[in-house]
Amino acid sequence: MDNTMKAIETTGIIDEQHRLVLDETLPIAEKSKVRVIILLPEESDIGESEWLKTAASNPAFDFLKEPEEDIYTREDGKPFHDKG
Repeated sequence: MDNTMKAIETTGIIDEQHRLVLDETLPIAEKSKVRVIILLPEESDIGESEWLKTAASNPAFDFLKEPEEDIYTREDGKPFHDKG
């Protein structure tokens, strides 16, 4: 028995009956047994506001609260007006 495997990458969806439905036909001519690996998108991705809140409360950035780190004033730089 030959254990050599060929990989085919495609996409699909899991339907309401929890079945895998592929987006395209597979290029396989005959009936054969296959091995399937399903990759799901990470559900733990956090939004930008949650990331900023976490970073702001992280003690690793406490040094930024020290007076010597506060080096800019409102008079520094030029105003930015978003025209979008």
